[in-house]
Amino acid sequence: MKKKRFINIIPYLLILLVFSSLLSYSSTSNTTRFAYNEFVARAEKMNFGDTNISIGRAKLDISGYYYDGEQKVAFSASIPNTDENLAWAKQVLDEGTGADGQQANKITITDPNESNYWLDALLNIVPLVILIGATVFLFSKMNAGGNKQAFEFTKSKAKIEGNIKVRFKDVAGCDEEKEEVKEIIDYLKSPKKFADMGARIPKGVLMVGPPGTGKTLLAKAVAGEADVPFFSISGSDFVEMFVGTGASRVRDMFKKAQQTAPCIVFIDEIDAVGRQRGAGMGGGNDEREQTLNQLLVEMDGIGENKGIVIIAATNRPDVLDPALLRSGRFDRQITVSLPDKKGRTEILEVHARNKKLAPDVSLENLAKRCPGFSGADLENVLNEGAILAVRDDRKMITMDDLDEAIDRVMMGPAKKSKTYTPSEKKLVAYHETGHAIIGLKLENANIVQKVTIIPRGNAGGYNLMTPKEEKMMPTKTDFLAKITGYLGGRVAEELVFNEISAGASNDIQEATKIAKMMVRSYGMSKLGPIQYDDGSGNVFLGRDYTSGSNYSGEIAYEIDKEVRNIINECYERAKLIIQENRALLDLIANTLLEEETLTNEQIMNLVNYGKVSAPVKENLDEKPSTEVSEQSEVVDSLDHVPNVENIEIDEETMITTPTDEPEGPVKVEEGVDKDPVAPKDTEE
Repeated sequence: MKKKRFINIIPYLLILLVFSSLLSYSSTSNTTRFAYNEFVARAEKMNFGDTNISIGRAKLDISGYYYDGEQKVAFSASIPNTDENLAWAKQVLDEGTGADGQQANKITITDPNESNYWLDALLNIVPLVILIGATVFLFSKMNAGGNKQAFEFTKSKAKIEGNIKVRFKDVAGCDEEKEEVKEIIDYLKSPKKFADMGARIPKGVLMVGPPGTGKTLLAKAVAGEADVPFFSISGSDFVEMFVGTGASRVRDMFKKAQQTAPCIVFIDEIDAVGRQRGAGMGGGNDEREQTLNQLLVEMDGIGENKGIVIIAATNRPDVLDPALLRSGRFDRQITVSLPDKKGRTEILEVHARNKKLAPDVSLENLAKRCPGFSGADLENVLNEGAILAVRDDRKMITMDDLDEAIDRVMMGPAKKSKTYTPSEKKLVAYHETGHAIIGLKLENANIVQKVTIIPRGNAGGYNLMTPKEEKMMPTKTDFLAKITGYLGGRVAEELVFNEISAGASNDIQEATKIAKMMVRSYGMSKLGPIQYDDGSGNVFLGRDYTSGSNYSGEIAYEIDKEVRNIINECYERAKLIIQENRALLDLIANTLLEEETLTNEQIMNLVNYGKVSAPVKENLDEKPSTEVSEQSEVVDSLDHVPNVENIEIDEETMITTPTDEPEGPVKVEEGVDKDPVAPKDTEE
């Protein structure tokens, strides 16, 4: 280490030496050199200071300085060495009076013959030798470093980590995945008992799942629980522009792994190097394919129960080469999926360990509001909540901070500076309320959590709804309810304003996508249980390039017809629901115009009591204005809001929030309508 530091200092020493040489040269260049005749002519008129006379065999070398007024000027001169010249020089130089007119000069006489010739020669040669030697040494080190880098270019870039601190307790929301890797930990701790039983532990484990679900964290937890070294590398670190580099790095990585066995080798984003060979027009990538071939060979070269386990992660298992997934290589696949409500609660508890939460914060309720969030998203929600608390100089994170954090993660920060015209604001309010009405009144629907008309990102407003219970296999009724919910905003605009806007573009896109999947993939149409979509898609340019669709033109016409029928059926259903609940639509829309944001509790108060706040306990026996039914999921984003200043609303069709509380007892019907097309509301 010290030697490397000394080598790094050498360039600075050379620069210092060059500067000192330049300074000595500059000081020599400032000395005035007199010729013999000139010095003899001017010497008697000059006022000399300290001088030196060097008596040589043939000449006298005179050097020193003289005064030009008050300024000192260095000079040098040479005169023949005779007794007369020496006496004359002593007399002339001794007559100097200094700058103040007083005798201040000093004459020094030296004999160069008395000095050591070899010492003088050595003093003159040593600096030159040092300079040349330092230059040669520096260039030799630079060449050696370049050669070393050339050899290290083929070395593996895998990072070796020891003493991993991550444990299973730090990985939440994936209990089944932990069970799948427990025997790997057992094997790394005591491989002998597996060998005695004749069992073979999988050489490779492939973790598959959406981004942010914790695949890398789970792999580290396995290494931490087994207390073995952890090699981590990305698939893109193998591939370089030079052919053969990736294969060399693979060989070097497995060589190091065998030297440190037992250990875990983790390859992140393995699809960067493990893609199918020969895919694409004109062939594939030669360097990547050579790297993949070497990876396959090295995995086959690992003997059984040698203490090396390879864990890879990807979110694109469909593009991997089949040879990589065969038995004996990555023969065990672990799907790390998005967490459910219980898993989300556990993940929030893990990430909330170092957060200062207010007493009213309920992580379980927070998890209910985040369906579809990955572990990374949940960590981001808590982090955004902490940032908001710090921004407002609060000592603890409140539920309002976390509520705003969810909105920021999903849609981006609120654009409060963006202002609507009154007509645009009313249009957005009715659009979002239309989605909420479908969620409130449609059978098999979900819980309305929040409705807002505050712009966020590209959305003019949005409607957040969460399912009552998360389903692994949605039914046809669920898909139809979702499509109907997406169309609720467009229907509300048409019924209230007799006009439609471009704000429903994203709703139409999502509804059409679901309808196509129902017909082409799920067999939920009159065409029967036939899949007209292969589901793989063109992963690479050239893959199935020459193959056409697997159905005829007549079937394509029938598919388009069925998609149109599904959309039209859901559109008419949404129109019927909103027409039957027009009073509730106007009530929620008018309240939304005043409040800008309505929560689940406020919406249910409007449905039950006709006002935002619930009545006092003495009046709880009064009758609600509208019956409560089940709700459906819809998350809407209003992308574009046109200028609708000329749109007028018939005031006779609008109602205002009642000032008096409704009379009569409260009646909430527990059952739901059996007709999914036209649910009916019972009002008393």
